[in-house]
Amino acid sequence: MKPKSLLYEGKAKRLFETDDPQILWVEYLNQATALNGARKDAMDGKASLNNEITALIFEQLKRANLQNHFIKKISKCEQLVEKLEIIPLEVVIRNISAGSFAKRLAIPEGKPLEFPVLEFYYKDDDLDDPFINDDHVKILNLASNQEIERIKNEAYKINKALSILFEAIDIRLVDFKIEFGRRADGTVLLADEITPDTCRLWDKQTDEHLDKDVYRRNLGDLVPVYQEVLNRLNKRFD
Repeated sequence: MKPKSLLYEGKAKRLFETDDPQILWVEYLNQATALNGARKDAMDGKASLNNEITALIFEQLKRANLQNHFIKKISKCEQLVEKLEIIPLEVVIRNISAGSFAKRLAIPEGKPLEFPVLEFYYKDDDLDDPFINDDHVKILNLASNQEIERIKNEAYKINKALSILFEAIDIRLVDFKIEFGRRADGTVLLADEITPDTCRLWDKQTDEHLDKDVYRRNLGDLVPVYQEVLNRLNKRFD
């Protein structure tokens, strides 16, 4: 199988069609972005780290009976995934107050939340991905009531599985963003990626950032931080 025409190019990866209409070829990019793409820098080594990290995590989620579009890693920076109709929603789960949540609600950053908080954001760069609720999702015809419930239930299960996974490698899962898509038969399942680009991860002992906030907040070099996350995951699954 080889990549064919470019289907999509985003901030962190390219998606290509393949000979199989149900399978996409994903190429991760050596690029870091912030402020919805307004800030962008080349970053050697980031593509392979995100490719490996998301492959490991998606495989572990499948073992926990949490289905997703990942098929297999095929090279240092590439993987195959099931082609889905992506639902234009960013689904965010927050376990600890941080980032925009802390600023928006004046809850001190670092404060653990009493329960996981789920948020929806409408994926639209022109609108700067606005925060929306269930009614907005329905008005915009993004998902049905049944799909909304499915997405929420899966997101909470994924949060539990990821929290356990990261706890085992001395990392606190502060928050994360995931996306979902539909199969042709209407089945909704996890898509996109789960990496330090899409998660806030803090070292359990020091609260050191192990995620893209290192880049967003100019806290140091990003690649060694992502390498540390991968090293811990690999050690866990050796």
